Amino acid sequence: MQQLVSQLPSRHRLVSDELRDAVAAELSNTATDSDLTLATAASQQEELQLVSTEPALNWVTVSVQSGDILSGLFRKAGISQQTMQQILDLGRPTRTLTRLFPGEQIEFGLDQQGELQQLRYAINRLETLEVLRQGDGGFSAATSKKAVFAVLFNAEYLEGEPLGNGTILAAEFTNQGQVYQAILHSDGNYYKPNGQSMRQAFLRAPVSFQYVSSNFNPRRLHPVLGTVRAHNGTDYVAPVGTPIMAAGDGRVTHSAFNNLNGHYVFIQHANNVTTKYLHLSRRDVKVGQRVKQGQTIGRLGATGRVTGAHLHYEFIVAGVHRNPRTVKLPQATPLAGIEKQQFSATAHTLLSQLQQQQQHYLAKRQSDSDTEQAAP
Repeated sequence: MQQLVSQLPSRHRLVSDELRDAVAAELSNTATDSDLTLATAASQQEELQLVSTEPALNWVTVSVQSGDILSGLFRKAGISQQTMQQILDLGRPTRTLTRLFPGEQIEFGLDQQGELQQLRYAINRLETLEVLRQGDGGFSAATSKKAVFAVLFNAEYLEGEPLGNGTILAAEFTNQGQVYQAILHSDGNYYKPNGQSMRQAFLRAPVSFQYVSSNFNPRRLHPVLGTVRAHNGTDYVAPVGTPIMAAGDGRVTHSAFNNLNGHYVFIQHANNVTTKYLHLSRRDVKVGQRVKQGQTIGRLGATGRVTGAHLHYEFIVAGVHRNPRTVKLPQATPLAGIEKQQFSATAHTLLSQLQQQQQHYLAKRQSDSDTEQAAP
C-alpha cells in the first residue's frame, strides 16, 4: 500500500539515507563535507541565524481574539496607528493583514526604543509575510515560502496492523521556489525525472568524521619531520575502527602495509581518477577486487608514520593531486536507452500519484482549518 507523507517538519528523519544524501548533493554541488543532509538543507531557512552587530530585537507576539481589529492588535504591541498605516500602504503584500482569524498570531520585532523594525505573520503553513523597516524609515514587505517535502512510500502491514514505513518510491522537495524530484529505480538508486542520477560519482568524504585535523596544503609543515612538505590529501579524525568507505565505484589496485602509510588501500576509478586511503587499522579488500561506492574497505587507525588516529585521504585526477574537499565531483552515470524509457514510464506514474495525494492532503488540511475557524 502506498502512502504520502507531506509537509514534513524540517527535523523529520523518515527519509532514507540514500535519498537524503542524493537530494542534499543536488542542492549543494559545492558541499565540502559528507554529512550534508536533506534535513539540513530543508531546515536552513528556519534554523540559520545570521551573525549581526545589530542589537537583538524584542519580539512581542499578539494572538488574534474573536472581535479583534487590526488597529487593536498593533495597539497591544505598542505600535502607533501611523506605523500600521505605513505597512498597509505597501499594498497587495500586506493586504492579508486585514483578513485575520481567531487563533492566528502576529509577531512584532521592536528595537530598544520600542520602534517596530520587523513584523512576521504566518499566512498559512507554507507562506509567511515579513515586513522590514528600511534605512530611510519606510518599510518593505515580502512573502517567503517554507521548504516543503513530500514523500510517497510503501506502507507495510501484517493482518491489517501497520509494521512501519517501507521503501521510499518518490519524493519532491521545494525550497526557495526550486523543485527537486527523485524517483527510485530498480537498481536501488534515485534519479531525476530525466534519468540523471541524484548521487555524485564520489563521496565528498569516505568516512564519518569528527573533524579535519589537516587540510590539503602544498606547503604544509610536516608534524613529525618538522620540514615543509606537500600535504596531498585531507586528514579526517574519528575513533579507531570507524568504517572507511570506497569513495566511488572502482577496482582495488593496492592493499598493503608499509612503515610510512601503515595499512593502505588505493582504488582506480573511471575517468582516470584514483583515491588513496592511508593509516588504516585493518584492510577489508584485496588487490583486483571490484568495489561499489559506500562499501567498507577498511577501518580507521593510526598505523604508519602518524601522530594520532586519522584517515589520510587523497583524490588524484590524471596523476595530479586535487583537494578532496573542493574538487568538483562528477555525477554518476545517467540512465540511457531502454532502461531510461522504462524508468521514465515508472517515474511519470509515481510522480502523478505523489501530486494527486498532495492535492488531497492539502484539500483536507484546508477543510479542517475552515472547520476550526467556523467553530464558535
